[in-house]
Amino acid sequence: MQNEPTAQQAKDIKVIAKFTEVWCAGQQHSGQQATTVYPGIQPLTLCPDCITFLQYAVKKRLCCPFEAEKPTCRRCRIHCYAPQQRALVKKIMAWSGRKMILRGRLDYLWHFFF
Repeated sequence: MQNEPTAQQAKDIKVIAKFTEVWCAGQQHSGQQATTVYPGIQPLTLCPDCITFLQYAVKKRLCCPFEAEKPTCRRCRIHCYAPQQRALVKKIMAWSGRKMILRGRLDYLWHFFF
C-alpha cells in the first residue's frame, strides 16, 4: 500500500500535472483521453505519451531523497530524471509556464522562478 503524499508532494504533483495537460493540449497531441494519473488529482485529458511522462514524473517526485529540504528540481544537486525526460520536462515547464502566465495564473510565476 502506498503512503499518503506530503502536502508539498501533492502540490508539486498537481503543478506538473497541470503543466503537462496544458502542454499536451497546446501541442495538439492525438489520442487524448481522460485519465486519473494520481489519486486526489482530478482527471486530466492527455495523450498516451504525456500519460507515460506524467506517471514517470509522479514516481520520481514521490521517491525524492531530499524530502525534508527539497529544492526545486531545477536547483537540486542530483537529478532523478533520465536525460531524455529531463529535457522534456524543461520544454514542458517553459512552454506551459509562459502560456499559464499569459492566461493570468500568476501563482505559477512564483513556481517558475522559485
